[in-house]
Amino acid sequence: MKKIAVIGGSYLQLPLVLKAKEIGYEVHCFAWLDGAVCRDYADKFYPISIVDKEEILDVCKSVGIDAVVTIASDLAVITVNYVAEKLGLVGNPVEFTDITTNKYAMRHALAAAAVPCPGFVRVKSGEMPDISGLRFPLIVKPTDRSGSRGVEKIDSPEAIGRALKRAAGESFVNEVILEEYVEGREISVESISFGGKHYVLQITDKVTTGAPYFVELEHHQPSSLPDYVKVQVERVTRQALDALHIQNGASHSEFKIDADGNICVIEIGARMGGDFIGSDLVRLSTGYDFLKGVIQVALGAFEEPETGHLAYSGVYFLSKETERLLPVMRDWKSHDEIVRCEIMSETLKEIHESADRNGYMIYKSEIGKWNCG
Repeated sequence: MKKIAVIGGSYLQLPLVLKAKEIGYEVHCFAWLDGAVCRDYADKFYPISIVDKEEILDVCKSVGIDAVVTIASDLAVITVNYVAEKLGLVGNPVEFTDITTNKYAMRHALAAAAVPCPGFVRVKSGEMPDISGLRFPLIVKPTDRSGSRGVEKIDSPEAIGRALKRAAGESFVNEVILEEYVEGREISVESISFGGKHYVLQITDKVTTGAPYFVELEHHQPSSLPDYVKVQVERVTRQALDALHIQNGASHSEFKIDADGNICVIEIGARMGGDFIGSDLVRLSTGYDFLKGVIQVALGAFEEPETGHLAYSGVYFLSKETERLLPVMRDWKSHDEIVRCEIMSETLKEIHESADRNGYMIYKSEIGKWNCG
């Protein structure tokens, strides 16, 4: 029986653990104990921090792991690449890990490859940035976090100090990036790569809270972009993945498209997109089992994806901003379109990051994007 190491044990990794078990693999899961829901489903759970890559490597060696994987976690990607390389397994090159997990290093690599992206500067702890080459408004974000943590739009120099402090407080390395705000439509691109060949699986339309925090409220597939724009998006995606040396596994690319059709890269993750985009929506809209594909890549047994338009899919998130969803979510079983729904709390609050959301509702529709109210 093949043995799969899953790095991370939160609810984000649970679909991956369940898929590996469904296929018939033995799952070894590594994570902090707090919030590690996967410990109840994995064959073996190790209460080891996902950043303790040497300790995880030692365990994987002794167990005889055949593949190491993660989804929806930039931090776990560092350990995945390290362990895979040390064990001679399929992964992405360790020497390029930084440019896929650090937003500043990523910007440098993209700019060097002439991939369209906004102007930017890095700010280390205690420094005040030189923004003379940037135009307001600006986006302030930690260089090493995801899930909208610490992200904020600012409109004037007076707001920089406070926003820097907030973003640095969310960063593991107390490092922040300031970049020019790009006005436009938000999309993401879900891809899988093997041996340096990239396969675009789906393009997702995004709805966020808008300024100042830009937390995702909805995702919908397939995108309603015109076909000719989708072709351009796929071209820029492949160019960006090559620039970041992403050769194997899932990737989640976030773009903005302005009113003139110009495509700008916001950021790219060398992992599956969170918010159920990769684990659920791609399969519902295209019929492709993305989770299985990620495992196949890690085992070196990848099969080229067969995708097509199967249906429309999406997810709505519950918060104070989307209070209108609550009656539908309470009665979700009476709606044929709703695949899964969970309300974590009915005490709704305004959200500043993804972790603040109070629930979610995943749908599949045969006739178009499902508007629930």
